[in-house]
Amino acid sequence: MAGHAKHKWQFTSRFRRNAFGWRSDAPIKRIKEALSEIKSIARKDSIIAAEGAVAFLEKISPALERVDSSSGSIGTTVNNAIDTLVPIVVAANVDVKTRQRWLERLWQALQDDDMPYIEILGDYWDRLCVTPELASRWADELKPTVEYIWNPNSPGHGYFKGTSVCLASLLAAGRNEELLALIDKAPSRFWHHRQWGVKALVAMGKRAEAIRYAEESRDLNSPGWLIALACEDILLSSGLVEEAYRRYAIWANQNATNLNTFRVIAKKYPTIAPEQILRDLVASTPGQEGKWFATAKTIGLLDEAIHLANTSPTEPKTLARAARDFTQTQPAFAFAAGMASLHWIAHGYGYEITTLDVLDAFSATMQAASHAGKDVQQVQAQIQTLMESTPTGQQLLKTALFRRLGN
Repeated sequence: MAGHAKHKWQFTSRFRRNAFGWRSDAPIKRIKEALSEIKSIARKDSIIAAEGAVAFLEKISPALERVDSSSGSIGTTVNNAIDTLVPIVVAANVDVKTRQRWLERLWQALQDDDMPYIEILGDYWDRLCVTPELASRWADELKPTVEYIWNPNSPGHGYFKGTSVCLASLLAAGRNEELLALIDKAPSRFWHHRQWGVKALVAMGKRAEAIRYAEESRDLNSPGWLIALACEDILLSSGLVEEAYRRYAIWANQNATNLNTFRVIAKKYPTIAPEQILRDLVASTPGQEGKWFATAKTIGLLDEAIHLANTSPTEPKTLARAARDFTQTQPAFAFAAGMASLHWIAHGYGYEITTLDVLDAFSATMQAASHAGKDVQQVQAQIQTLMESTPTGQQLLKTALFRRLGN
C-alpha cells in the first residue's frame, strides 16, 4: 500500500484551502478535471484511484469555503462527485486496516466540513464500510453519542454530524432491530433518519411494514417525493409493478420539466402505454392541461397535444413554434397549433408577447393552412372572428393583424 500512496495527483495542488474566489465556474471545472483524473487511474489501479478519491473528499470542502453557493450549482457538482467517487473507494480490494484508515480520514473531513459541502457522505457509510464487522465498529463508536443527543433531557438541539454515519453503520452491520429502536428515540419524525428504518425493515423481509413505516414518516415538512420514491422502489423490487405505478409513480418521479417527468416514468414502466402515462400525468395537474402540450407533441401524440392546447392556456410561442416545425410533415396539426396560438394570444396569455410574436404565429398558421389545403379566405375569416371575440383590454392581436387581414 505504501507504493500506492506515493502517487502524485495533479488535482491536489488545485484544491488548497480557500483556493477559489466567490465564482463557482472555476471550481466546477476543477472538480470535473479531478474526477476525470481519478476515473482514468481507476481503469488501471483501483487502490490508487480509491486513495485519490479519499484525498479529493478531504480537500474539497476547505477549498470551496469562499465560493458563492447560492445558485446550488456547486453543491450539485459536489454531490455528483461524491456519488461518482464512493463506488471507487468501495471497489478497492484492500485490507481492513487500510479501509479503516480511509474511513477515519473521511470522518475527519466530515467534522471539518463547516459550510457544509460533503455532509451527504454520511449517507454512503453503509457502503463505504464494505464489511459488517467494520460497520459494527463504527456503530459501537457512535451510537452512545446519538443516544445522548436524542435524550429529551440533553442540552442543545440534538444535532450531531455523525448521526447518519451511525444509522448507516447499524444497517450495514445487520443490526436492524437495534437501528429501529434507536430511531424511535429521535425527537422528531425526520425522514433523513427514518429512511434507515425503512431500509432496515426491507432487509428484514418486512416490505409491507416498511411501506407503512415510510408513510407514517410524513409530516408538514417531509420530502413527500422521497418517501414516495422509497415506497415505489420497494414495490418494484417486489414485482408489484401495477401497484407501484398506481400509488407512487407520478409523485415519486417529478422532474425539472414535464417531458423529463414523462420520460422517467415511461422508462421505469415499459409495460404501461405512453398514452396512459400521459393521461395520468395530465389528470395530476387539473386546470393545467395545456402545459402538457409539448410532451404530447414530442412523443408523437399529436391529436392529444391539440386537445390539450385547446383545453387550458398554453404558451403561444410554444404553439407557434410547433406550427412552424410541423408545416411540412403534419400540416393539419401545424394549422391547429397555430390557431391555438392565436387564440391564447387573443385572450391575453403568454409570456411577454409582442407584436412580432403575433405576426410570427399568424405567418406560421397561414403557411400551415396552405400546406393543409385549406381555403385562405376561410382561414382569414376564422382569424377575423377570433379578433372580434377578443376580450376588452386584450387588443394586441387585433392591432398587430389589422393590416394583414385587410381591415
